[in-house]
Amino acid sequence: MLNVGVIGVGYWGPNLIRNFDNCSKTKLIAVSDLKQSRLDYVKGKYFYVDTSTNPFEIINHPNIDAVAIATPVDTHFELALSALKNGKHVFIEKPMTPTTVAAEKLIEEAEKRNLVIMVDHTFLYTGAVRKIKELIAEETIGDILYFDSVRVNLGLFQHDVNVIWDLAPHDISIMDHLLQKKPEAISAVGVAHYNRNIENVAYLSVFYPNNLFAHIHTNWLSPVKIRTTLIGGTKKMIVYDDNEPSEKVKVYDKGVSVESAEDVYKMLIKYRTGDMWAPHIENIEALRMEIEHFADCIENKKTPLTDGKAGLRVVQILEAAQKSIKNRGELVYL
Repeated sequence: MLNVGVIGVGYWGPNLIRNFDNCSKTKLIAVSDLKQSRLDYVKGKYFYVDTSTNPFEIINHPNIDAVAIATPVDTHFELALSALKNGKHVFIEKPMTPTTVAAEKLIEEAEKRNLVIMVDHTFLYTGAVRKIKELIAEETIGDILYFDSVRVNLGLFQHDVNVIWDLAPHDISIMDHLLQKKPEAISAVGVAHYNRNIENVAYLSVFYPNNLFAHIHTNWLSPVKIRTTLIGGTKKMIVYDDNEPSEKVKVYDKGVSVESAEDVYKMLIKYRTGDMWAPHIENIEALRMEIEHFADCIENKKTPLTDGKAGLRVVQILEAAQKSIKNRGELVYL
């Protein structure tokens, strides 16, 4: 049994608390938050759990084996580093850290102490993303040509990070997991309508070798909530709509073929239009599966699917995007 403490009872913290409490491999020992009202909420549901407004009481707790951190990103590094130095395994919210340097230091500390550090890229554990990964591995869609994602809604405006740091980590982690390739360069543009330092609309372009291209659109000012990803392959194409209640993944037998010619104006492009089908998707809560995976990795000394290095790759892209935005879309090479 893995004894766990959770730091942060904001938006995501209650989900972590519920799943750590329900998991047969973990035992929820203590919870911390700066607001007493949030701790009162926890006590109302989990009367047997210790609570504290001091996060370091969780980190220094002698009976806790692992610490889950669900706090603002600018606090992640200090809390995670302290937890690792106190011999605790770490489960950390996305994005992992505010800088690549900080992420690298956490990875180094965890490796030095033989501890597990896992980043909460929850979408990689969803039935939809696991099914897409399976389709790609089976070469159902052929070679991937592009990854095009839209994640927009009205709010919630953040005060410490821009819209890319807030929304894009989901899509970047999915992209990294599915494409399994290292990007060459990043370009991003964005606009801050209400706070000149925090962009609320932004577009991120990721360039890979061999003309593989990815694009992510994020927006806090959309009148509608859209969570759609298009993945184009040489054989078939996938539409992943996370807002769909049941058929979240659809596979289209559509594409093009080109008959080359010396004269570009005589080049013949043929279109293929076939059937669409929606594969069966396993309906298990992603966070439940993720937490079970976390406990299993600690027990059996495995490397998590979303380990520190996976978190680092996401932060590297976010940091490059931030630099590009401040320079009006200037290409940043990785």
